[in-house]
Amino acid sequence: MRNVTRLNNRYDDDKVSDGCSIFGVMDTSGALIPSDVAIRAIDLMRDRDNGLGGGFAAYGLYPDHADEYAFHVMYTSRQGQRDTEEYLAQSFSITKSEAMEVGPTAVANPPTMQRYFASVRRDSLAHLDEAQFVADRTMYVNTSIADSFVFSAGKNLGVFKGVGHPFDIARFFRLERYSGYIWTAHGRFPTNTPGWWGGAHPFSLLDWTVVHNGEISSYGINKRFLEQYGYVCSLQTDTEVIAYALDLLVRRHRIPMETAAKIIAAPFWSDLPLMSEEEGRVLQTLRLTYGGLLMNGPFTVIVARTGEMVGLTDRIRLRPLVVASSGTRLFLSSEESAIRLVCPQLDDVWAPIGGQPVIARLGHVPTSEESLSLSEVPAGAH
Repeated sequence: MRNVTRLNNRYDDDKVSDGCSIFGVMDTSGALIPSDVAIRAIDLMRDRDNGLGGGFAAYGLYPDHADEYAFHVMYTSRQGQRDTEEYLAQSFSITKSEAMEVGPTAVANPPTMQRYFASVRRDSLAHLDEAQFVADRTMYVNTSIADSFVFSAGKNLGVFKGVGHPFDIARFFRLERYSGYIWTAHGRFPTNTPGWWGGAHPFSLLDWTVVHNGEISSYGINKRFLEQYGYVCSLQTDTEVIAYALDLLVRRHRIPMETAAKIIAAPFWSDLPLMSEEEGRVLQTLRLTYGGLLMNGPFTVIVARTGEMVGLTDRIRLRPLVVASSGTRLFLSSEESAIRLVCPQLDDVWAPIGGQPVIARLGHVPTSEESLSLSEVPAGAH
């Protein structure tokens, strides 16, 4: 076989910029999907990660506690656990606290994993917005309490992540016991940031989870913009700005997901005159208002929240994303082979246009025809 190393890496650069594997599956009927679907799919793409980060997110896996926040917290000291539990007790009524069941794997030196089911104390909430109240306290733990990190804090969902290959992380958290109507998964090949337990994907805030392949070169600008709204970017990963940006746009500013995607992966200025006058004016206004949230660099992301899963690439599609459907299920993946491994018979397969979101919701499976018709790429556009 021909050696293509010199063609792919002619300068002997040891940085691999196109690594990372991502996968997502959603059953839009709400039916639960066993974890092995996500585990097998992401493990097939093992050559895309280097063992410095793997993780999974699942929705619908805590039906007995569906109305409570499920806090997944990692600790590296007993003092950190005591301080965090004392702090959480000031704002939440904790109905259940338990050590997360873990199994022996190749994962080395894991933190202590603890899970809490809790509801907000009404005397603490007063007139404040509940979601913002929970987000603020999550950020406080992650930035102000030593040796502790909240890596999941949504309702009826859970994130499971760490340093290791995704298959090893799945065995560590014993994911074979769980099922959910949405699963996302990530195999990490960190390029500009260290591999550490909190920096593994998925990254989560409230019910948002994000898995990401690529590099957000606009991280500094995005970070400064978000800090104006009280977000603290301190986790040594560019992925956190994606989660915070969507939380700001969709939850706090009530912008539809379809529009939020046009802010994050905004069309080129040169494309605006090719659109209708009204559409061009709207997109120009969004660009001027939220210019600090335009994300440059090569990226593909899978974003999930309660009842919804979204796939999005950068404007010129420098990272791969394959979309497929079978019945009520939608699949998103770095590689088509991973989808066909877990679902050989597919109804529809396509590669979305750069900057065009693919959105699956409960009761709705997107199609290739729908995706392409929504794009309406004007003649002469990039």
